Amino acid sequence: MPLVAAAVCPHPPLIVPEVAGAAAGELDGLRAACAAAVARLLAAGPDAITLVGAGPRTLSLRSADYGSLRPYGVDRHVRLWRVNCAGGERLPLSLTIGAWLLGRTGTKLPRFAHAIAADASPQECARLGAELVGAADHRMALLVLGDGSACRGTKAPGYDDPRARVYDDGVAGALADADAEALLGLDPALSAELSVAGRAPWQVLAGAVRAAGGDWRGELGHHEAPYGVAYLVANWEPA
Repeated sequence: MPLVAAAVCPHPPLIVPEVAGAAAGELDGLRAACAAAVARLLAAGPDAITLVGAGPRTLSLRSADYGSLRPYGVDRHVRLWRVNCAGGERLPLSLTIGAWLLGRTGTKLPRFAHAIAADASPQECARLGAELVGAADHRMALLVLGDGSACRGTKAPGYDDPRARVYDDGVAGALADADAEALLGLDPALSAELSVAGRAPWQVLAGAVRAAGGDWRGELGHHEAPYGVAYLVANWEPA
C-alpha cells in the first residue's frame, strides 16, 4: 500500500516563532498540535514524505527548492530537503511552512512537494491525488497544508461572513471522519468567497485516499480561529 498516512496542518507564517516575535506564544497550542501531527505521520514508517499545498499554479517542486520568509520580516530560506545541489526559490507559503514543520523534526527522510493551483477544480485535485498514489513505488506519507476560512469575525482578513463557521465546521467534521467524499464536495466558488486556502490541497488528499482504497480513520487534533482564520490539524490513517 503506497499511502500509509496523512497529516493536515495549516500554514500561517506566524507559526514560525521568529516571524511572530513577541506574539509567538499566542500560537503555542497550534505549534504543538502541528508538531504532534507530523510526529504521528513519521511514526507510520513512511519511506518518504510528499507535501501538498496551494500555490499560484500546479507544479512539482525539486528536492533542493526552497521558500523564503523574507516577505514576513525574517531573512531566512527554508529548503525542502537537499542542500548539496542547486535549487530555486520556488516554494509557495504553504510548502515553505510545511518544509519548516518537517525540518523541526530532524527527519532524514526524502521529501517531495507538489503545489496545486488554488483555483484548481475538484476533479483536477482528485486527479493529482490519484497520480501521486499511482506513481509511488514506496511507502508514502502526505503532509497536506491548508488554512480554513479567513472570514471569522470583523478583524479577520476577509472580514466577517456568517457562512464561514458553518463551512469550517463542515471541514472539521470531514477531517475527523476521514470523509474523502465530503472534502471533494467542497464548492470552489464558496471556498474562494470565504478566502479558504486549503480547499484544493484537502481535495488532493481526498483523491489520494480514494485512489489508495480501503477504510480510513481520522482524528481532528486542533480547530481554532485565533486571528479570524480557521486553523485545522488532523491525521488520517488506514483503519
